[in-house]
Amino acid sequence: MTHASSERSALCDLFDRLGPDAPTLCEGWTTYDLAAHLVLRERRPDALPGVVLKPLAWHTASVQKGLKAKHPYPELVGLLRRPGGVYGLLPFLDGPFNMVELLVHHEDVRRAQPSWEPRELPEDLERLIWERVSAGGKVMLRRSPVGVVLHRLGGGVALGGAQSGPKVEVTGRAPELLLFCFGRQAHARVELRGDPDSIARLKSARLGV
Repeated sequence: MTHASSERSALCDLFDRLGPDAPTLCEGWTTYDLAAHLVLRERRPDALPGVVLKPLAWHTASVQKGLKAKHPYPELVGLLRRPGGVYGLLPFLDGPFNMVELLVHHEDVRRAQPSWEPRELPEDLERLIWERVSAGGKVMLRRSPVGVVLHRLGGGVALGGAQSGPKVEVTGRAPELLLFCFGRQAHARVELRGDPDSIARLKSARLGV
């Protein structure tokens, strides 16, 4: 089992356990909405541009609403349990393209529930996450109004954000840095060092892809 398939299975188990009306960290979305989004992402490529392009967001929202109308919640979760679309035809693409997405959204569900704690992840997964953070940090932090220095506990430094002006140092385990860079600043277990104004601006910035 790959890390992507493990995250997929664990997320679907959590979806099943919580039901369709549980909160998530995705503003305004319940577990039903998030399940529909993930199915859309894999099985409706025509709706993907609207995820990042505001002028097309209406189409993405319409497709997501249509998926909910067509599929009861258990059925949507069942569709998500196996890679769909191109990932179903070419399963070797599941890990490279879906592992981070599944892990982040798994945490979106976990951390919206009471009394959550960070998971202990396998060391090879921690390294893989750090590779993704190192490679994609500049993109995820491109809207940061301040410079950002990411310090991975256990070794590793990556830079992002504004190239001039004040900088904030963000220290944590690789999964926490990933969540921070993905715009989950309020729910990432990290240590922030810098002047208070810069830290406040970074914590409220719209980060992520």
